[in-house]
Amino acid sequence: MAKKSIKEVISKSQEAIFVDFYADWCGPCHSMDPVISEVMNELDGKVKLLKVNVDKHPQLAQQFGIRSIPHYMLFKRGKILWRKGGIITKRDLSKSLKGFI
Repeated sequence: MAKKSIKEVISKSQEAIFVDFYADWCGPCHSMDPVISEVMNELDGKVKLLKVNVDKHPQLAQQFGIRSIPHYMLFKRGKILWRKGGIITKRDLSKSLKGFI
């Protein structure tokens, strides 16, 4: 079976998908990793995490208007429910995502 494209996963998933647009060289992106991990654990599988490296997927980043990283988007059934760029606190991220599940 062929691996699904990122776009296909986003558009067809019935579950909420949290997309983390990042790059390996991005310091703020690395500092957000433990925050995102903790929030995903708190949400106990209610939201799926999808990490997108903007250097490996520049067309996708351009398509979604990602101009700076880190940048986060929450999708459900292909629709954008929420988006935010930059550093975000664990409390704010958790509160934002819980509002959509």
